[in-house]
Amino acid sequence: MDFKNITVAGSGVLGSQIAFQTAFKGFHVTVYDINDDAIARAKDRIANLKPRYQEDLGATEQEVDTAYNRISFYSDLAKAVEDADLVIEAVPEVVQIKTDFYKKLRKVAPEKTVFATNSSTLLPSQFAEATGRPEKFLALHFANEIWVNNTAEIMKHQGTDPDVFNDLIEFAGAIGMVALPLQKEQPGYILNSLLVPLLEAAQLLLVKEVSDPATIDKTWMIATGSPKGPFAILDIVGITTAYNIAQGKAEATGNEKFKQLAELLKTKYIDKGKLGRETGEGFYTYPNPEYEKPGFLKS
Repeated sequence: MDFKNITVAGSGVLGSQIAFQTAFKGFHVTVYDINDDAIARAKDRIANLKPRYQEDLGATEQEVDTAYNRISFYSDLAKAVEDADLVIEAVPEVVQIKTDFYKKLRKVAPEKTVFATNSSTLLPSQFAEATGRPEKFLALHFANEIWVNNTAEIMKHQGTDPDVFNDLIEFAGAIGMVALPLQKEQPGYILNSLLVPLLEAAQLLLVKEVSDPATIDKTWMIATGSPKGPFAILDIVGITTAYNIAQGKAEATGNEKFKQLAELLKTKYIDKGKLGRETGEGFYTYPNPEYEKPGFLKS
């Protein structure tokens, strides 16, 4: 493996975490996003991770400051990738957005650069042709709050060079992840093949007005011993991501319930700025959400 300079394209919830974790482990990191406003938000989002690393990992102030200072920020894609050994794409979970991004990236990235998608539900083979370098393209998927939930699923497509696949497995270990190789393409990898049906089932219970988020979460937590229910998980994932997935399923299948779910997420949450834990409110309010309060599982 000869990865030294890493570019993270997309600075949302997970993109920011990938950038900071990679810098925390000693790599030079460049963050790309589409405009200066997005970059300003990225700087704040990443800076807000520093106290989490101190609290959860016992990192020192010097360590988190040093990690932050290893990160550069650009809204110019060509500058962001001019010396990149690896580009990790974390742009919105929309096929056309990702396709358009790869068509731009292929024109400006050096020949040496490996491309990896962090897509949650889409397959690398859907974008391999658009990258212009299918042999140097694969999926590298992280769980949310990656500094503690340190999984990295590495998934190749049929055209991925085996050496590139092995390099990504090694890289995942180098940034503190437990590398989880997938030998065949699978929508949702391992994690989301298990998690997404749970989250969808919970959201459809809400759409059908069967129950409210707190009661649904409480049921799951008591019955399974899980520390969080599906709506608490959705607040961490981000409601915009949940909306994009629901909207995509609605368009692909014509399923009326997914149309209703997308509309509910948009009007009751996204349009009101309730995007999840990051914004201080989603299905719960933060800090100190209801599901963490004493007695939640008893009352």
